[in-house]
Amino acid sequence: MSREAKRTTVLEVGDDGVALITIVNPPVNALTADIFHSLSESYEQALGREDVKAIVVTGAKGIFCGGFDIGGFGGQKRQEEQTKPGYTSVDFFTDGLEGAKKPSVAAIDGVALGGGLELAMVCHARISTPTARLGLPELQLGVIPGLGGTQRLPRLVGLSKSLEMMLTSKAVEGTEACSLGLVDAVVSPNELLPTARKWALDISQCRRPWIASLYRTDRLGSLKDTRQILKFARSQVKKQALNVKHPLICIDVVEEGIISGPQAGLWKETQESQQLQKSYTTKCLVHVFFAQRGALKVPGITDRGLMPRPLNKIAVLGGGLMGSGIATALILSNYSVILKEVNEKYLHAGIGRVRANLESHVKKGKMTEEKLERTMSLLRGVLDYESFRTVDLVIEAVIEDVSLKQQIFAELEKYCSPYCILASNTSTIDLTIIGERTNSLDRIAGAHFFSPAHVMPLLEIVRTRHTSPQVVVDLLNIGKKIKKIPVVVGNCTGFAVNRMFFPYTQAALLLVERGTNPYRIDDAITKFGMPMGPFRLADLVGFGVAIATGMQFLEKFPERTYKSMLIPILQEDKRAGESTNEGFYQYDQRRKATADPDLEKYIEKARSISGVTVDSKLVNIAEDDIVEMIFFPVVNEACRILAEGIAVKAADLDIAAVMGMGFPPYRGGIVFWADSLGSKHICSRLDEWSKMYGDFFKPCPYLAERAAKGIPLSLSSDQANSRL
Repeated sequence: MSREAKRTTVLEVGDDGVALITIVNPPVNALTADIFHSLSESYEQALGREDVKAIVVTGAKGIFCGGFDIGGFGGQKRQEEQTKPGYTSVDFFTDGLEGAKKPSVAAIDGVALGGGLELAMVCHARISTPTARLGLPELQLGVIPGLGGTQRLPRLVGLSKSLEMMLTSKAVEGTEACSLGLVDAVVSPNELLPTARKWALDISQCRRPWIASLYRTDRLGSLKDTRQILKFARSQVKKQALNVKHPLICIDVVEEGIISGPQAGLWKETQESQQLQKSYTTKCLVHVFFAQRGALKVPGITDRGLMPRPLNKIAVLGGGLMGSGIATALILSNYSVILKEVNEKYLHAGIGRVRANLESHVKKGKMTEEKLERTMSLLRGVLDYESFRTVDLVIEAVIEDVSLKQQIFAELEKYCSPYCILASNTSTIDLTIIGERTNSLDRIAGAHFFSPAHVMPLLEIVRTRHTSPQVVVDLLNIGKKIKKIPVVVGNCTGFAVNRMFFPYTQAALLLVERGTNPYRIDDAITKFGMPMGPFRLADLVGFGVAIATGMQFLEKFPERTYKSMLIPILQEDKRAGESTNEGFYQYDQRRKATADPDLEKYIEKARSISGVTVDSKLVNIAEDDIVEMIFFPVVNEACRILAEGIAVKAADLDIAAVMGMGFPPYRGGIVFWADSLGSKHICSRLDEWSKMYGDFFKPCPYLAERAAKGIPLSLSSDQANSRL
């Protein structure tokens, strides 16, 4: 490829004496080695021309710069890339741009993220559009900003806000960025370049200050305040970011720059950033990043050239916790929604739940009261199906009752147009069974949200053998528009996520009945990185749901379902979980969970019914062994899902586990984590346990075959008969 073909910036010099350098690297103008080389060349030309008084940097097609090409993480180079021999990207930013003899201004539209914002911060001023998004999201990939971001951001917005932006990876919009001091002015897109050009000329002619961000100190505060802020940040990170080092390293690098000066901070940033790029955590988080984007590509579906149809009017059937959450997610994305219930009381309660969901946004400052009322105006409650005649999509969200769902879908077929998509939010029931009383199997699909539906990011789109590819494309588009992460899976009991994790609680029950303390199990699993352990999760979901879904799995997979009576025994005594203030834990008025000493008598009763005895090995079981005995059956079921083609690729199960069940993203997802341990180790341990505790642990053929051959579990199988 010729150098001209590789050039990814364009230099244009206007009659006003301003050189406009435009980054051209679609779709988001990401930074690459070619970009750096071309940017360096363009700067050198502009600095060397006598007719150039100042420089403006911008991005093509309304996008400033989306940051580094993430393909450069986890094995390839970033800071080590050189714009010329002996001259690193950091040197170029600090000396070549910030220390240049001519001022530069960043004209920001679209996004300035990661390295894109770092580029903007080395300029001597920044002009933004109101809706442009600016941030340093590197920590969500296991690394830290590596081109001076840890040093310049605190000097522009203050230490506290800069740490918040970096540690949470949250971007701010242009208007807020201006109030923070991150940008100098906010203008409309049409005025962006003219304003930036004038600003640059004003700096060159001393009508505006010429400021190098790296050496500002006016926003840093006193040393005493600095130490207090850093101490608080470290304490929060230690609570919220278990098992990872990079957030604490980021704080250390920021501190180094404040205490020892910006040059010392830059040196430490470079060293730490290069080390983190090689870390296993980064490898895992980058895998999750690409898995999330890869989930949108479904072989045989998204490669057909089908365009999504406009779905403007949506009906949600059922106003309970799930239905109201789904309705909330839809109206927040400006969809017109009909909410149907069976009577006025339930309808009023459902609409009230939606309003309460929006009011929580108001309390958090994410929405004004005026916006709340405008959003609520998109929702209309009904008690019959008459208004369903004009809807484009129906999402059924009633209780998990097969006959009820069958009746509803038969009625929907009568009232809805033949082009209307009929979707169910069922979490476990086979969709073919739900639709067996209809002649509309081609437009029936699963739209499985996770609770709370307006908060949890995953949308599991379930396709049967009969579902039209067009329907899947339409649901993928809806998922993206309501800011969900859609994953397409095949149809079976439990689909992908719930089927994969049905052994999760069952393994915990098996351990408890054989002597392991349930609170030790939850503690070990939360230390591993899950949001909560299996027993705390069971309390949150409620025992009614646990028993209903458990029966589905017992009916479908009797040979590998662990049959414990502990949860039914607890429910018999009116202990149904958090909703009744008693379950595996006891709860106070603030919903704070504490261990319940009365639980042991229920465990003893369940143990006697199951006919098992306490195993001394499991009484004092190590935490690592608890993690393996809980999660290896989950891995085993994931292997069955891959073998049956319920999931097209292992990465889909990884992203589903992370986004649907809270599996720690810094471990890469359930199959990625399993591959890090090795299929041989997992298979041998499951085989050992199956001989001791039964077929619940028996390795499936997919896992056994890969263990015998030493093949990664994530490797695709040509023999898998994909249902997709």
